[in-house]
Amino acid sequence: MSYSLIEYAAFFSMLLIVLSLIITFIRLVLGPSLPDRVVALDLITMLTVGFIISYIILTRESVYLIAVMVVALIAFLGTVAIARYLEKRVLK
Repeated sequence: MSYSLIEYAAFFSMLLIVLSLIITFIRLVLGPSLPDRVVALDLITMLTVGFIISYIILTRESVYLIAVMVVALIAFLGTVAIARYLEKRVLK
């Protein structure tokens, strides 16, 4: 079975995303402050979205695209809500 360049790129990107997830998880656990942990959690969500998109490219199944968009939107809204909470907490 011969793989195309796109499939090799998808495999390579999945490998790099897993490596990034491990490093980001370490930052989430060891983060010195709450904003660092929030950013790490948001990055983990976006890396997961990237991993799923790489999987979609690799398998050529577009079923997961809607789920990816919903997860990305919820993660963005959650990060904005936490940022507003942290901003109000600092101002008090």
